[in-house]
Amino acid sequence: MPMQVPLMRLQCGVNSYAWGKKGHNSAAAKFAAATPTEGFEIRQEEPYAELWMGTHPSNPSKDLKTGRTLLDHVEDNNALLSHAVAARYGKKLPFLFKVLSINKALSIQAHPNKKLAEQLHARDPKNYPDDNHKPEMTIAITPFEALCGFRPLQEISHLLQNVAALRQLVGEDTVKEFVETVKKNEGQESEEATAQNKKVLRKAFAAVMSASEDAVAAATEKLVADASSQGSSFAGNGVSTTSGSTFAELVTRLHKEFGADYGLFVLFFLNYITLQPGEAMFLQADDIHAYLSGDCVECMAASDNVVRAGLTPKFKDVTTLVDMLTYSYAPIEEQKMHPVDYPYATLNRTAYSSGSQVTLYDPPIDEFAVVRTLLRGDKAKVTFEQLSGPSIIICTAGKGKISVGPTVEEIKEGYVYFVGATAEVVLESEGGEDDEFITFKAFCEVEDHSNGEKL
Repeated sequence: MPMQVPLMRLQCGVNSYAWGKKGHNSAAAKFAAATPTEGFEIRQEEPYAELWMGTHPSNPSKDLKTGRTLLDHVEDNNALLSHAVAARYGKKLPFLFKVLSINKALSIQAHPNKKLAEQLHARDPKNYPDDNHKPEMTIAITPFEALCGFRPLQEISHLLQNVAALRQLVGEDTVKEFVETVKKNEGQESEEATAQNKKVLRKAFAAVMSASEDAVAAATEKLVADASSQGSSFAGNGVSTTSGSTFAELVTRLHKEFGADYGLFVLFFLNYITLQPGEAMFLQADDIHAYLSGDCVECMAASDNVVRAGLTPKFKDVTTLVDMLTYSYAPIEEQKMHPVDYPYATLNRTAYSSGSQVTLYDPPIDEFAVVRTLLRGDKAKVTFEQLSGPSIIICTAGKGKISVGPTVEEIKEGYVYFVGATAEVVLESEGGEDDEFITFKAFCEVEDHSNGEKL
């Protein structure tokens, strides 16, 4: 078979879930509509949640010109992935790239590690549709808010003592044990102290998750009343990273969305995080989290496994969630990523003078990394060196051109392209002096461990 031109415009499917933004307010919907799709038309009252870009069988992307799935293309021609990537991950993309548009909180959830994913899939393939792990990275497109990882234990201790409904649900004896253990171990980093801290954290968290529905309903009534009446003094005036007013607003909002729910109490255990456009966070497998609002691009290992336990009408697996978590705890700044300049891209003079940026988000896993490119003004250009692996590029703002060798295509908001391995890619902006042309590129390369270099 002759080598295909390694630049392919994709038609990508959008999923409609209840938590998605409605109609044209959804970036996922607008991006999907930018590419002709038979039968797809944005309906203003329909929630559009996720745009999927990749080879995952639940919603595979297609070649716009031929209608063949991207999975078919890469299975037929491993060179599009690179033989090294195909040898390690099989004849498919090792990552799944998404755009999320969130109007209503997603579930309290975590994603299983590889070993647990294999066990869950074998036991319950309906609710766990594949056997892969799902570490994931989120980069904000608009202001974005989420719950992510367990808070520092001193903060949880403060909240357990100052949120009466939470203390009621956890139980006085468990709260007392938690507070005393955390105080005794404060400032200590020994394995013994950490193990004790994790033990009481698990016990307090499990107390909430194992409470009866009647107990949750009774505690919710008090929680919502206190949030409404206490305002900024709610939750003992809050903690350093989350004010009392913010806690009160979160309780009120989530109660309106879900009623009496375990998630109203879990939120006091988790870090509350806000991201501005371009800011990012990374979630290891087994990290507890919930996205609350905003638009983002999300990249993850190619999996659709989710273990849910609150803020959702979907299948919940509380026992698995409680058992799988590592109960690591850390300040919110440790959850955020710290992107760096991408070294394998060359900007032209126009791009340099306009303050354009090429930024790398490189999580501590092998399946993916993401580059965000912002080109300002007209004729700003960036040339990316060859990658020894596949990539997918989406434009989230502005317009321009994308080139691979002699092949030149237009690219504008919502356009998605697959780029095969070993292709040099050029992006060039088109627009006014103040216009911004923004793209995100997810890619994978495989390390050659024999010499420490990329294959």
